[in-house]
Amino acid sequence: MKKLVEAFRNIFSTPDLRNRVLFTLALLGVYRFGAFIPTPGINTDALQQLFEQNRGSMLGIIDLFSGGNFRRLTIFALGIMPYITSSIILQLLVVVWPYLERLQKEGELGRRKITQYTRYLTIILSAFQSFAIARTLESQTITGAQGLVYHPGVRFILMTMLTLTTGSAFIMWLGEQISDRGIGNGMSLIIFAGIVVGLPRAVKDLWDKVANREWGSFTPIAIVVLLALMIAVVAFIVFVEGGQRRIPVQYAKRVMGRKVMGGQMTYLPLRVNSGGVIPPIFASSLLTFPPTLALLFQSRSTHLQKFSQMFNWGEPVYTVVYVVLIIFFAFFYVGIIFNPTELADNMRKYGGFVPGIRPGRNTSEYINRILSRLTLVGGVYLAIVCLLPEWMISGIHLQHLPGVLGTWFDNHAPNFVLYGLGVAFYFGGTSLLIVVGVAMDTVQQLEAQLVMRNYEGFVRKGRVRSRRG
Repeated sequence: MKKLVEAFRNIFSTPDLRNRVLFTLALLGVYRFGAFIPTPGINTDALQQLFEQNRGSMLGIIDLFSGGNFRRLTIFALGIMPYITSSIILQLLVVVWPYLERLQKEGELGRRKITQYTRYLTIILSAFQSFAIARTLESQTITGAQGLVYHPGVRFILMTMLTLTTGSAFIMWLGEQISDRGIGNGMSLIIFAGIVVGLPRAVKDLWDKVANREWGSFTPIAIVVLLALMIAVVAFIVFVEGGQRRIPVQYAKRVMGRKVMGGQMTYLPLRVNSGGVIPPIFASSLLTFPPTLALLFQSRSTHLQKFSQMFNWGEPVYTVVYVVLIIFFAFFYVGIIFNPTELADNMRKYGGFVPGIRPGRNTSEYINRILSRLTLVGGVYLAIVCLLPEWMISGIHLQHLPGVLGTWFDNHAPNFVLYGLGVAFYFGGTSLLIVVGVAMDTVQQLEAQLVMRNYEGFVRKGRVRSRRG
């Protein structure tokens, strides 16, 4: 504790670092202030009912990344999702479009051009999403309540498009300002702020369950187990996100004039979770399509309703498909951002080799084999972290399995396994990975700034390892 207090004192005693931290906090405060400015023409009470009835649809995913703004449809309702989608699209296009690949290799000037394209695509996606949201809200009605829109029509659609698109562009500007003049990655910190703001609500919900003895005589034991599990999951994420497989690389000595170059031993760090949080985001997005289609066409197809129920939280089909998609996207994303053949060629070009492995093709196959094993472990880790909180909330609905198997589970399995604990485990799945990962990266940047100014950081034995390695 003493070292932690001293580290914070060092942060605020350094003018430049203090200004960066205060600037970051101020812009995050502006972002949170916008969460209380509603979009005109919306029946917020009916909108709340819609979200309660459709937690598993695309509405829930957008609301997660908007920090609850979409639930109230504020001016920041779209959040940072259009920018994230644009960034992912541009990353994928860099691989298949030679023009963008050349821009990426041009250094800072090329990266600025790609950033500019990302901004334009963000505006286009925001306008499209806001139009779709306006049209969907106009068509929705809630049982026992009036429509979601007070005065539907062209004026409402144009007002919603203008408000939400402008809000999304302003959030993008806030994130870039934090990245340039503050501490940490601005976009990640905005998502982080939107998620952690719901922590007090989750704590209050847990307190109410304790006060009402929600689980009867099992309540004290359940609370202890729940808290221990939360701490264990966070510690597990910190441990794995910082995990690396270091491949030793030896560089041969070369004589250039009077200088002897190379000859040193270094390491090629391969992260256990190279895909980060991208695989769960992609998997979650795909799994929201059946519930979202059912939401849009709920009065036209009963078969679609039954099909969408198979993809609700805790359902066996949902669980199996979710795990498969996470592992698939883990391999897919790592295959895009990491090229073992190109890496092996660059190593050979500069006189580097892995001890005991022939340069060239053998080195590429060796790195690819290690990377495949790490990616499989990382995909399984992501699936466990994402599913565990969901099982705590809604349980594993094994009783819905067909035939005798479902009947056996219904008769013999405990209720807390089949139906969950009903706890508002707010940091569930993707949000938990984002919160822990962003916190690790931000602490690592603060650590680097303090060490650069000859101060002790947050830890004295070793350094805080970021997720980027």
